[in-house]
Parts: sequence; structure tokens; C-alpha cells
Amino acid sequence: MLKEDMYQELTERILPFWLNLKDEQNGGLYGKVDFDLNIDKYGDKGGIVTARFLWTFSAAYRILKDEKYLAMADHVFQFLTDKLIDREHRGIYWLLDYQGKPIDTRKHIYAQSFAIYGLSEYYRITQKEEALELALELYDLIESIGFDQENQAYKEEFNREWIEVPNEMLSENGVVADITMNTHIHILEAYTNLYKAYPNEALKDRLITLLKVHYEKIYQHDTHFLGVFFDKQWSKIIDLKSFGHDIEAAWLMDDTIRTLGIENEAYKKMIRDISYNISEYAIQPDGSLINEEENGELDKTRVWWVQAEAIVGFYNAYQRTGDIKFLNRVQGLWNYIQTTIHDPRPNGEWYWSIEPDGSPTKRDLVEPWKASYHNARMALELIERMEKDDTQ
Repeated sequence: MLKEDMYQELTERILPFWLNLKDEQNGGLYGKVDFDLNIDKYGDKGGIVTARFLWTFSAAYRILKDEKYLAMADHVFQFLTDKLIDREHRGIYWLLDYQGKPIDTRKHIYAQSFAIYGLSEYYRITQKEEALELALELYDLIESIGFDQENQAYKEEFNREWIEVPNEMLSENGVVADITMNTHIHILEAYTNLYKAYPNEALKDRLITLLKVHYEKIYQHDTHFLGVFFDKQWSKIIDLKSFGHDIEAAWLMDDTIRTLGIENEAYKKMIRDISYNISEYAIQPDGSLINEEENGELDKTRVWWVQAEAIVGFYNAYQRTGDIKFLNRVQGLWNYIQTTIHDPRPNGEWYWSIEPDGSPTKRDLVEPWKASYHNARMALELIERMEKDDTQ
């Protein structure tokens, strides 16, 4: 039943919403839909969301084999290669205007990693050498400029010419962080997908080292949470717990472990411990997962992507442990999404978030941080995993 629900969610709600935003005139997808579902054809187009759209429609075609998803992936790939890549200084831009002209030319390692993620997925379905070459060029760029060999950490933000600048775009909660968990988990995600598309020993070694960094530096062994923001010495600079990132990181790390065939009991225990910890600490009686905790204060906002990633994370934990508790968590989250996160209006998709009082947050439904990636991936992951489980 859940697999059928995921298929229906994907093909009847999520993907149609985004297909409807295809910009035939200027390329890519329209960059803004406001809370009242008005499409702004002049909205800016983010680099990260463009890469995420490429991943979404490529993965949808790989799993569902519907030609309309391949056509959309081709459309987004064209926009990315024509407009988003900086041919002079390399890398992808942070933000374009509606016509595809750069308006924020900063380079962020987080954004480059998502370009690798999308390009490698597109290569998996098309075998277009241009996509693989671009992904490998970005990989080399991150490794040569964006990696600090001394502290084994990835840097964060640069200007257009790749001169390092303070990390404005991925720092929140009143801090400016030299190192973020967020960038590191998404580099791991991107490199793992690149390895699926183009397995090689150098990339495997990099992933093994990156997993070790997650285990030794980011994972907090005493609490089973992940640290979020760090200084250059890997010291936490704020008391912050990000529940959605933790459960997302758990299954992303496990995906890397499975992809590489790593048999490391300490890593497997980490995945289990993170999953049980979030299940016990942050799941609410209504089945939802709340956002975060800062200095002991809980933020009980229910954010759309947090619910989606928790479904994948808890299903992954069920596969790892066989504990029915995790399947119950998945069902509770899915019930909450259907009754509360779903936008019930005609042509609606998912609200950005639900306030602690139960009302939808009046925030744009499409913008440079809200794309098709988290909830489409939720459905695709469960379809793929449950089909595999059915055949075993």
C-alpha cells in the first residue's frame, strides 16, 4: 500500500506540479510561486534548485521510464550548461535572473556538489559524455580549491574568481561557520552518486576518507546527534541540533556504505544510533518531526523537507534493523504529510512548513531553496527500496 501511495504521490501530485513550471521561453523552470499559487514568470532561478531539478527528472526517468521526465531532464540540462556554468572562472553560479543572466556570481561548495549530483544522475540515464565531463570538472574543482588538506574539511564560500570569502549563504542561527555539516553531507551524497555513475578508485578513496570525517568529526558520539556549525579546528560554535539533517545524514551515509560495500560495524552502529535517537527525541505525537533545538529551545515548526527525509531515513533504519518501530514512524510521518503538509488547493503541492499552531507558513511555495528534490526523492527511494524488498 505504501509503495502505491508513493507512486501516486510522485506521478499525480509532485512531478505534475513541477512539470507545469517549465519555462519554454527562457529555459529551466519558473523561479517563484507565491503562497497563493501565483506563478511569477520573472522570478530568479537558483543554481542549487536547477541542479536539484536535473537530479529529480533524471532519477524519475531512471526509475519510472516515462519519456516526459526524460524530456524535462534534457530541458534542465540545456539550461544548466548554457546559463549556469561560469565558462570563464568555472563552477556554477549561485543565482540567475529569469532569463538566465547571472545576478549573484558567488561560488559555494554546497552548490557545486549539487551540480555534481544532478549531472551524474543525468549521465546515468543518457550516457552523455558532456554531463560526465562537467561533473568530473566540478569534482576536480572542489578537490583542488575547496578542500582544506590540513584539517580534512571542505571549505564553504568563494567569490566568482574562487577567492575564499566568509560563509554567508550556509550560516544561520546568528553564526558564520568555517565548516558546516550541511556541506559535508551533501558532498558525500554527490560523490556517492558520481561513483554510481563512474566508479573509480580515486573517488572511492575520497569517499572512504569523507565517511571517516563524518564519523570522527561531525558525529557526536556522546549524544548521537551531529554537530552543525564548526570553526576551522572542528570545534562546535553553537549548541544546535538539526533533526532533519541528522536523519537525512544517517541514510545518506548508509547509502555510501552500501554503495562501496563497506563492512564497518562502528559505522553501522552510528546509523542505528542516530536513527533511534531522532525517533525518540524529536518525533511528535502527531507523527511529525520537528525542526531543531538551539540552546535547549525547541523549534516545533514542521518543515516540508524534514518530513520527507525522515521517511527515507526511518525506512532505511527499518531495513538495517528490522525493527517495526521504524515502519510505524514512516507511516506516522506519511499520515501527517497527507493531512497537514499537503496543499489541498487545486494545483497545490506541499506547503513550505506548518507553524507550531498548525497553520501553514505563508511563505513562497517555489523559490531558490524549495524544489522538487526532497519529496520526489522520498517517493523514488521508497519505490525503489520496496520493489527490491519485494523481490528478496
